[in-house]
Amino acid sequence: MAALDTNVLVRLLVEDDAAQFAYAKALVDRTQQRAEILFVPVTVMLELEWVLRARYGFGKSAVLKALNALLETRELEFQFEAALERALYAYRNNTVDFADCLHTGLCGAHDRTPMLTFDAKAARLDGVQLLGQ
Repeated sequence: MAALDTNVLVRLLVEDDAAQFAYAKALVDRTQQRAEILFVPVTVMLELEWVLRARYGFGKSAVLKALNALLETRELEFQFEAALERALYAYRNNTVDFADCLHTGLCGAHDRTPMLTFDAKAARLDGVQLLGQ
């Protein structure tokens, strides 16, 4: 099973480079035809959220729509998918950075809570404990 880098997912979502989009789309199509799967590391999803927001100006709702669309793609398998789903739920329902949501999702998925932090904003999330207060 091959794995995808962030830039491949960006091309699929943004279609800002016609040649690379065509190549990435053909890759996914071949994967589907062969009944194969492409692996997506959780760190790629973390970077993808940042790239979509910082480089392409995606708002929160557009980021959520894009990431959820990828999660629904049968040809993709996500590392720590349950943690990623938790993170997207928390991100949708809070005013906290996606990175903090993902950190918390990973901690919760591994039954390692609370996550201890000095970040008051992150401490708004379930499973996070603010230190020094």
